[in-house]
Amino acid sequence: MRRLYDWVLGWADSRYGAAALFLFAIAESVFFPVPPDLLLIALTLGCRTKAWRFALVCSVGSVMGGAAGYALGHAAWLGSEGFTPLAMFFFDHVPGFSHGVYYGVQERFEMWGFWIVFTAGFTPIPYKIFTIAAGAFNVPFLLFLAASAVSRSARFFLIAALIHRFGAPIRGFLDKYFNLLAILFVVLLLGGFLAARAWL
Repeated sequence: MRRLYDWVLGWADSRYGAAALFLFAIAESVFFPVPPDLLLIALTLGCRTKAWRFALVCSVGSVMGGAAGYALGHAAWLGSEGFTPLAMFFFDHVPGFSHGVYYGVQERFEMWGFWIVFTAGFTPIPYKIFTIAAGAFNVPFLLFLAASAVSRSARFFLIAALIHRFGAPIRGFLDKYFNLLAILFVVLLLGGFLAARAWL
């Protein structure tokens, strides 16, 4: 894993760094284990004047990868005639995994769809799991795309803004506290949303 991290970061010293960032952002949204944040930070530290460009490249790649993950989940779980053989295997052989459980989770996705995808896109929760799950549970694609675009852009542009403003000293802070702050932000955002809904 350490070698994989070092390999990803090695692209920061290449003239193809921006292209690599785009491809890693796509791959991470579907299967790749290393978040693109690492290369985004390295590239932005190397050229702070291109911070917004790198953030945009990372955001677009991540959302495109999210759409690919959604398509994969939809195709692997639902076919033209209903559930695929893979889905039926889960229903028939995985203890506790029933049609009732499936539709219950789908109902939660429909109720909290935007916020579930937003939380996965902004926080350290593996985004790739929710891109595939959203396709499997047939979450409205435009809602999924909007939540992905907002959350991934917010995450990557925030990182770029911090690096652009503070430079190298902020890197240690990001490594240590960014994930915690991202979770806290989403908790406060959801809390405010729930409070507003209860009040209205």
